[in-house]
Amino acid sequence: MAHIHILYENADWLAPLAETFDARGLPWHGWDMADGAFDISAPPPDGVFFSRMSASAHTRDHRFSTDLTAGVLTWLERHGRYVVNGVRALDLELSKARQYAALEKAGIRTPRTLIVLGRHRLLEAAQQAFGDGPFILKPNRGGKGLGVQLFNSLNGLQAYIESPLYDEPVDGIHLLQQYVKAPEPYIIRAEFIGGRFLYAVRVDTSDGFELCPADACPIGDAFCPVGEEAARPKFEIIPGIDPAQKAAYERLLEAAGIDVAGIEYVLDAEGVAFTYDVNTNTNYNTDAEAKAGISGRATLADFLGGALARLYPPQAAE
Repeated sequence: MAHIHILYENADWLAPLAETFDARGLPWHGWDMADGAFDISAPPPDGVFFSRMSASAHTRDHRFSTDLTAGVLTWLERHGRYVVNGVRALDLELSKARQYAALEKAGIRTPRTLIVLGRHRLLEAAQQAFGDGPFILKPNRGGKGLGVQLFNSLNGLQAYIESPLYDEPVDGIHLLQQYVKAPEPYIIRAEFIGGRFLYAVRVDTSDGFELCPADACPIGDAFCPVGEEAARPKFEIIPGIDPAQKAAYERLLEAAGIDVAGIEYVLDAEGVAFTYDVNTNTNYNTDAEAKAGISGRATLADFLGGALARLYPPQAAE
């Protein structure tokens, strides 16, 4: 029997999907890309394949899982298997620089960005591009907002890169990026399944840029204020986004061969959108979804289950 095969490296992020698939009676297998062996000389099994590989895998001691996944996805595609978020999607997941090229090709505005190899070049590059600041420093290969820092001055950047706190990106490439100051401290993440818009979520950034929406990502008591001073929740689903922007994102995903994604952007004081991240390993926050009466996991299960039934229809009863 054909199955839904999920390629993953983080068991915490797999568990909620597994629960949803089991509740729907969908046949599925997990392929652990953190420690696997695959006979690529033989045909793959039948089924629908969904890649959950994340750019942040190296932060969980899975440094080489992305390389293994790229090889496995190429094998699956060579044999004509139905792959959701295949090799081209993984390529964009692993490089924000390549994401920006794809975004700009699609006519989508991105912040001014410099790619810099080596920390010895950071100070001069930042000064030439952004003067004394402010500007953002982030790794080219990131995930969950890890390593994203706002510097208000060159002195702050210099102190960081000369300190023991400096953390070299896993691929060695830094991004220096224009800081888009929003009138309120939030970004918007638009979720897509099957290449189509599902919903948008407003994410509070007042406590930093680590924005993982998964229930397994701890966000701490700082995001759970009580009483009269209670603020907005960390994640809040909003009615929608600009129709032209939504259409542009859908065209981008189609051109890039991406079926499932979360695309993040920020609005400046004039309401201009700057898009800065295409995350092809998207997670969903169940608290925010429960309040809005929508479920990303259920929609994803229906999408994958529908593809499985279409490609491998059950035998008609005799």
